[in-house]
Amino acid sequence: MENTLKKQHYFYITIGLICGILSYPVAAELKIGFVNALKVMDQAPQVNKANKRLEREFAPKQRRLISAGQEIKKLEERLAKNIAIMSESAARKLNRDIRDKKREAKREQEEFREDYNIRRNEELDKIQKIIIEVIQELANEHAYDMIITEGIVWASSRVDITDKVLRRLKVRKRR
Repeated sequence: MENTLKKQHYFYITIGLICGILSYPVAAELKIGFVNALKVMDQAPQVNKANKRLEREFAPKQRRLISAGQEIKKLEERLAKNIAIMSESAARKLNRDIRDKKREAKREQEEFREDYNIRRNEELDKIQKIIIEVIQELANEHAYDMIITEGIVWASSRVDITDKVLRRLKVRKRR
């Protein structure tokens, strides 16, 4: 709820700024660009590269978690299959082992998720810095007075420089 209110607040501020700027006679000379941030984050090659890097980094841990889950499932099947012929103490011990392994697996899963999210955020921060640099380079090279991104409901293709940003990001990836 609070996040939605914040976005609405920024939207109205942006609209107010644009209306204020466009009301001046100088507005005809203003060069405004728009970048579709969602499209950039969806299509930037740096994002795909970061995702592959994260997959490689976390694949071994993910395989261990899957293996632990399979081991727990086998133990549960063994207990269900043999409970009638097991001694009470053996059944109790196996039940305790299953419970302990589930608890450990849950802890490891939470740790995995937390580690993954931290690394993912680190990668996204790097990418966002690169995207901002590219946008600033384009703004300087093409003499834009303003580049806007968030809080825009619609932008004409005349001001949309998203594809230019994506082309520049693709070139930068090759470096």
